[in-house]
Parts: sequence; structure tokens; C-alpha cells
Amino acid sequence: MTTKNRFTRLSRREFLHRSTLAAVAAGTPAIVRAVQTASPAPRDLTALTMTQAVMALRNGDISAEAYAEALLARAQSLEVLHAFATLHPDEVRRAARQADRQRAQGRALGLLHGLPIPVKDSIDTKLLPTTSGTPALAHFRPRTDAAILLPLLAQGAIVMGKTNLQELSSGWTSDNPLFGAVLNPYDRTRTPGGSSGGSAVAVATRMAPLAIGEDTYGSIRVPASFCGLVGLRPTFGRYPDDGVMPLSHNRFDQLGPLARSVADIILFDTVLTADPSPVRPLPLQGVRIGTVEFLMQGIDPECGRIVQTALDKLREAGAELVPTQLPPSLRTASQVESALLRYEMLAGIARFLAAQGSDVSVDEVLAQAGPSLKGILAAGHAPGTPEHYRQLQQQQQQIKADASALFRANRIDVLAFAPSLTPAPPLVGPGKPATNARPVNAGSAIGRQVAIGSCASLSCLVLPAGMTAAGLPVGLEFDAPSGTDRRLLALGLSLEATLGPIPPPPHVG
Repeated sequence: MTTKNRFTRLSRREFLHRSTLAAVAAGTPAIVRAVQTASPAPRDLTALTMTQAVMALRNGDISAEAYAEALLARAQSLEVLHAFATLHPDEVRRAARQADRQRAQGRALGLLHGLPIPVKDSIDTKLLPTTSGTPALAHFRPRTDAAILLPLLAQGAIVMGKTNLQELSSGWTSDNPLFGAVLNPYDRTRTPGGSSGGSAVAVATRMAPLAIGEDTYGSIRVPASFCGLVGLRPTFGRYPDDGVMPLSHNRFDQLGPLARSVADIILFDTVLTADPSPVRPLPLQGVRIGTVEFLMQGIDPECGRIVQTALDKLREAGAELVPTQLPPSLRTASQVESALLRYEMLAGIARFLAAQGSDVSVDEVLAQAGPSLKGILAAGHAPGTPEHYRQLQQQQQQIKADASALFRANRIDVLAFAPSLTPAPPLVGPGKPATNARPVNAGSAIGRQVAIGSCASLSCLVLPAGMTAAGLPVGLEFDAPSGTDRRLLALGLSLEATLGPIPPPPHVG
């Protein structure tokens, strides 16, 4: 992957010279407004966005230890949600005190000085176990941190803990055999989505302003939708993926952030890409948003009304809604991705374990797996013929080509649709989300929606669109051409401002 090594080559001093919070803020009015409200800090430190928190920490308006204590207290008060797989409060406090000592000594401070960031438990951390949510790896300790953490740590961030997830990131419920089911903070009888459910819940409940997830098949986008968050699945390869448990072979797995504002996603992206260029809101006037009837088929009626209302708001703000027909190849994206994962998942896990020097084998992982993962594997993860595998690879390439042509032919800036046909469904069993308490097929309700972005390597941003009468968030996904992440984030600032905020979970705001 071409982007992996340039992150680690930048020295701390070089990066600070190239990218400062002031440079980001200078080009992003939304961030400027957040920064201006960061001091004095609110009494409830957990209410700070990431951008507000880092400015307050860097300015010395709040201490890193006080901020960490506030986040830890929130996390410990909501342990029942099972957001964290591993949380060592004393280690977080120690790191925060060290950040405060650096300030007291007059040392240079990174952009993310003293900021605790929860990390999905499929991402390597040398100071904490990385279990990937599976019993066979319950005590696995990586030798090094994953590559994505290096620029964040170099800028002063603190690993807050490891967030709970679907076992081996294989599903959309985050019902974990080791750490328990992650519960949706808007309704604890429902799923928060998966597989990055713990990361989403940590941010939604203000245990942290931003968390890192991973998206192979909607695993950032679905939790963002179900938990009322902003979620970015960037163009494949935008962020380095060394040290992350894979499900595919250099194809679908993509790390990304979950946050409560687009401005925070921009700051995260700035640090990860070392790109200090300003991100200014892109006016909606004249923006062409593709709408797809195929991706509305079978949608829950209330969810559909919320999506349509959100699109109407965007049209009233000046955007043009463009009815768009999906090419046949894009309609098969879910089947293609599912089939490719059946070929690549177990081989990828085996390669990862070998590269990590683990003495755990794939057979041991499978033997100790929970019922949900065993059910997925029993549903057909055995590979077929080499010829069939080659055909699937060719189909994915066709999907990529046809998606690129779709944007050009229709002159659209983004495709807009719901990442799930339902709001957060009840926890009724592995792989069985429900509409009106009746089980439906997860591949139809979710897989069909999110697979296009994964297969075509699009840049995908999820924003809150509204709330159901029962108080459940509904998200809206915006997919843009591969490689246009910064432009999508610029557009995201305006989309977010037009759609407006949603209430936080009960007993949080």
C-alpha cells in the first residue's frame, strides 16, 4: 500500500511545522466556531468535541488528567453498555499526568496533546491485549502498535482502551462472546450495530469525543447510523492498515473514525494524512446528489420518511437531487463481497497470526469461537474453485469501473442513501436484525446498502438524518468517488449544518 510508510517517516517536528491546529482552523469555519467555544470549557468536560478538547488541552484551559478523569468516570458509570473490552483507568491517568508534566516543563505539544482515543480491539496495541473479540486470542499481546496509531501517538494522543466488537469483526450486532453484547445507548434492548459497536457507543455516550473503528462491510457506517454519529470509511488505503486483524486480502478492510462532528473527522484526517490544507465548507448550491430507488426498496416506512425528509432539506438548501440508476454490477456488490470474504477470511487470519508471531492457529480460533462466528462460518466460508475466485475478482474490478462511470455519466458529486433499511433492530439473535420485532435478512437490510462503497472503494460518510418516534437515530450515507475524501469532508460540513443535530442518548446530554 503506497500510503503506509510516509506516516512514520515524518518526524514530530516536521509534522508540527506542516500541520497545526491553527492551519486547520483557518480554513474551516466549523472548526473555528468549535475552537472559539472551547475556552472556557463547559462544566461537563465530556461534552467537548474533539476539536474543542484538543484546543482546551493545548491552551492549558483544562489539564489532561482532569479531562481523562471525566471521560473515565463516564465510561465506568456506563459499564453496563459493554463499550470497552479492555479499559485500564490507572494507565490512562498515568499517561495524562505525563502529558501535564510535558506542558509544565515547557516542552513542545502535539496537535492531540493529552487526548484519550478508544481503539477497536482488532487494532494492535503493545500496551493492551488485542483480542479481536475471540476467545482464543483473549491474552494476545502484540509486539508493536498498529501503524495507524503512530501519527496519533506522535501528536500526543493517549490510547484510552480497547473497544468491544463483533467477534473477529464478522457481523453487524457487536454481540461478543468474551465481553458481552454491546448495547445501544438509545435503547438498551437494541444493537448499536457492528462490528465497531463499542467504538460507536463510546463516542455516542461521551466516553470520548472520537474513536477508531474498522469497516470491511459497513462496520463503521452501520454503528454510526444506529448510534447517531458521524462515521467515515475513507477511500481504501487512505490510512495504513499494518497491525490490524484482516477479513480480506488487501481489498475491503479500512480503518476510520467515528465522531460527533465532521470537524473532528477533518482533524483526525489531517493528522493521519499529514495534509494541512484548509477544508472549507462546500456550498450546497449546485451540488448534485444522486438518489437511487433500488436502495430504497424494502426500507422500513418510518426510516424511509426520515431519509426523504433529510433529502428534501438538502434540496431546499440548494442541492439538486438526481435520480440515478445503478448498473447491474453494482446491484450484485453484496453477493460479490460476501463471496470474496469466504475465500479470503481464514487465509487472512492465518497470515496475520503468523506475522504477529502468535502461537494460536486458525483451527484453535475456530474451535473456541462463539456461536455467532461459528454460524457465519457454517454458512459457507469454505473456498470454491480458483476459477470462481478469479471471476469474483474480475467482478469487483467491474464494480469499481462502473461506479466511476456512474459518477461521471450522471455528473453527481455523491450518492445518498440509508446505510441500513431499518433503525437499530432488537437483539433477537446472531445475524437476525428485525423490523417491527420480526427477523429480516441482514444481507438485504444492511449488506446490499453498504457493499457498494466497499467493493468500489468509494469515500463514504455517514451523518445523522433524524430520529424515529421511538427515539432511534437514522443515518444517511453519502458516497463519493475514490480519492475525493477531503472534498467529501468539505461537503460534509455543509450537509451536517443543513441536516442539523439530533439529541444525545437519554441521560447523556
